[in-house]
Amino acid sequence: MGRWPTFLLSFLRGFGQVLISDTAQVSITAIAPMGTPIVRVLGDILVEAKISQIIEDAVTELGFGLVRVQFSGGQTGRKQLQIMVEPNEDREMTVEDCQMLSRHISTLLDVDDPIAAAYVLEVSSPGIDRPLTRIEHFERFNGELAKITLRMRLDGRRRFQGRLTGLADDGKIGLETSFGRFEFAFDDIESARIDPSEIFERRS
Repeated sequence: MGRWPTFLLSFLRGFGQVLISDTAQVSITAIAPMGTPIVRVLGDILVEAKISQIIEDAVTELGFGLVRVQFSGGQTGRKQLQIMVEPNEDREMTVEDCQMLSRHISTLLDVDDPIAAAYVLEVSSPGIDRPLTRIEHFERFNGELAKITLRMRLDGRRRFQGRLTGLADDGKIGLETSFGRFEFAFDDIESARIDPSEIFERRS
């Protein structure tokens, strides 16, 4: 399909130094859920927004789309900055792409220095259980199974699983579930990702 492979490249960074590790790999990356309390992650959210502003134009000029910026870690572990990107063209992501993007992103972050601590920089592609972080993703993956978590309860639940039905005329995101069809405003969604179960079946 050209849109599902995952590549992962990690760098250990700290105060101007970049130590290249040998962890480049082809894998399906498991991403931790986003259910952490807002009090704990407020600072991280501000850092993520700042980093997105710094790197997004450069990532686009290089022929890629920025999928997600995620900054995590703290007192109990090393801080990690994950930059998730994908090619704008209909082709697979390569390890060479990750290496090239890592160099460019690292240079930009060295100039602006938005993180005043040592951290691991990870550049990866989305993979088959990719997060859906932009409203156009829900139209692009129309017909695929997806898992959506809302910020607030709707009909007594926050988590929904079903088939994406694209965007309605008012811009709401449609999802056909086993207990009915629902529409969500993009701003009401806390997190969303592709459910890969059917994709695995198609590949087998």
